[in-house]
Amino acid sequence: MNSYFTKKLSLLLGLFLLALPFQSSAHAPDQSYVFLKVFENTVGGVVEITTKDINKALDLDLKEGLTMDGLNPHLDRIKAYVLGRVAFRSSLGAHALKFTEIGLLELDDLGEFVQLNFELEGVTAVPDALDIKYEVLFDKDPTHQGLLVVAYNWRAGIFDNEAQVSLIFDSGDTEQELDLTESSVMKGFWAMIKQGVWHIWIGIDHILFLLALVLPAVVRRLRKEKKEGEEKKKWSLKDIDVHKQLSPKGLAAATKTWTPVERFRPALMYVVKIVTFFTIAHTITLSLAALGWIRLPSQLVESIIAFSIALAAYHNISPLFGKRDWLIAFGFGLFHGFGFASVLGEIGLRGEFMTLSLLGFNLGVELGQLAIICLIFPVLYFFRLSKNYPKVLIYGSVFLIAVALYWFVERSFDVNFLLDDFVGRAFRKVLRIVGLL
Repeated sequence: MNSYFTKKLSLLLGLFLLALPFQSSAHAPDQSYVFLKVFENTVGGVVEITTKDINKALDLDLKEGLTMDGLNPHLDRIKAYVLGRVAFRSSLGAHALKFTEIGLLELDDLGEFVQLNFELEGVTAVPDALDIKYEVLFDKDPTHQGLLVVAYNWRAGIFDNEAQVSLIFDSGDTEQELDLTESSVMKGFWAMIKQGVWHIWIGIDHILFLLALVLPAVVRRLRKEKKEGEEKKKWSLKDIDVHKQLSPKGLAAATKTWTPVERFRPALMYVVKIVTFFTIAHTITLSLAALGWIRLPSQLVESIIAFSIALAAYHNISPLFGKRDWLIAFGFGLFHGFGFASVLGEIGLRGEFMTLSLLGFNLGVELGQLAIICLIFPVLYFFRLSKNYPKVLIYGSVFLIAVALYWFVERSFDVNFLLDDFVGRAFRKVLRIVGLL
């Protein structure tokens, strides 16, 4: 029976660790795009057209590997072309496109896109609807399509969207209306909660840190009996010298220093304590970073997050802080907060509804974290009575150390050993075989 549960737990853990996130892009051949961004009092966005389509539209000869120096001589013609074929109107009147930044986006399969960032003039409040005319390239290529994507709209709960298309223009349908009424503060707040849940679930490094902290929740370190009349004393590094090194003999000895908890409550309170300190810590730094009060280099933050997994796992083998496990949860939780804060920048937040955004995102992170704990903790508690659980704890911690050090080297030295990519592809292949993807 113990062997059966060991195999099952190992299988679940393996699938859990292999579930690495992957992304897709909305870009496709024979299409141009308008990515619209709806803010509290302004509307802007970016028009993206391939250099191949620009060549076709304006009889230019833009080459592969185009740089901004090569693009600049043609910018006035490109801007004039877009202004003559893309127009916005609302109940407030016509809204001219005011171009801000020009950039280049290179995609391996599709070549280069010219990106024309813009703001709509005359927008003092977000209208209920926008009437949009789009006629890019239809006179040269009747099969061409123009896709309008609402990339950002806090009130509608849309952040960093590239995949959900709102309008599709073609040569037979060049004028359409975009409804902006289906939005509210509560919808935006709920979307931020979902963002928090999603980003803790795909944050495999945050999950492994929690796993390293929770693994010892259902067991306790044995105490060494002294002579009659003397106090009991905890096992320490002095009692078992082989703990000082990660040798086979040391690891085997470490598995013998744990005994299962007898009651549910102490194990649960241990988890509550650890998660509480982790939550307090990452909430502090997430808020400070999102408000722009403290900034740390992302490479440093991500490297320390990887190191935190290794240290928490090593603490399970050879205690570093005695009973003060909360020190690891709180100390490194501060850096995990900076990691969460980077997500808010990635989804396009620029200061609007910041209090609600922080509250919703934090709440989502906690709900996602609670779901993970509720999934892991009962399994650990049920399995704690097995004689193999100490082995799962110790050798599982060794595995976490190995994974964390691999990530630490990758992130610290900005290299890619391709193992993540290989595992991600293999896992997606498995999902396709079983029909889940």
